[in-house]
Amino acid sequence: MSGSATFPHCLRAEWIKIRTMRSTGFVILGTLAFCVGLASLNGTSAGGDYANMTAADRAAFDPLATSLRGYLLAQIALGLLGGLVITSEYGARTIVSALTAVPHRARVAAAKAAVLIAVALPVGLLVSLGGFLVGQAALAGADAPHLGLSDPAALRGIWGGGLYLTLAALFGLAIGTLIRSTTATVTTLFGTMLIVQAFAPALPGAVGDRVEKYWPPIAGGQIITGYRDPALLPPWSGLAVMAGCVAVLLTVAFTVFRKRDA
Repeated sequence: MSGSATFPHCLRAEWIKIRTMRSTGFVILGTLAFCVGLASLNGTSAGGDYANMTAADRAAFDPLATSLRGYLLAQIALGLLGGLVITSEYGARTIVSALTAVPHRARVAAAKAAVLIAVALPVGLLVSLGGFLVGQAALAGADAPHLGLSDPAALRGIWGGGLYLTLAALFGLAIGTLIRSTTATVTTLFGTMLIVQAFAPALPGAVGDRVEKYWPPIAGGQIITGYRDPALLPPWSGLAVMAGCVAVLLTVAFTVFRKRDA
């Protein structure tokens, strides 16, 4: 039976697994609701404050980032979903039967990544598009600067935001494969994606500057910004840094997955 388990069979099995996990629906709906709600709040608040801003603050005002700020939580949520794709099987010990049925571990790992991308990319795009539309509507209602869908920065932010969140999901898959624990995966996601970002400005001198510029989640997050900070990487270059980091981690994780006992 194991010899007949082709890659399409693995894809179908992984699709059934991710579709039937109760956490999948909660993560998707919760992330979408939170990000759209936050975009509305941010747009209303920033729009109301715009009239009282100084000239310098107005020059740095970023309507795109204002509406897409929810990516900070969305990256954790989709990273957790990516981690659960593998850690849930280790927790329930179904990974043993899965690898018995399909001993080609590379095939299993590739199927997990492919199905995760198929779920995370449309969800990431929907989160970015929903946040953008609601946030820009709130800014327009407050007579603050805002963008339309035809604006090049808007398209870059929406598509780039979807790609970034897909990378966050794959990052979670890589971490989950290496750690094999849901709790430890969540802790690692919070540490790497939020805590380092929060404390990077407090790091001394050149260390802080390097972290703010090259730390992958910070660099990748530039894709949803409209204001160009010369001290940070350009949007697509930053996303490339994030993609490179994820590619390396996935390579290491899948190598370990192939060699380590279940």
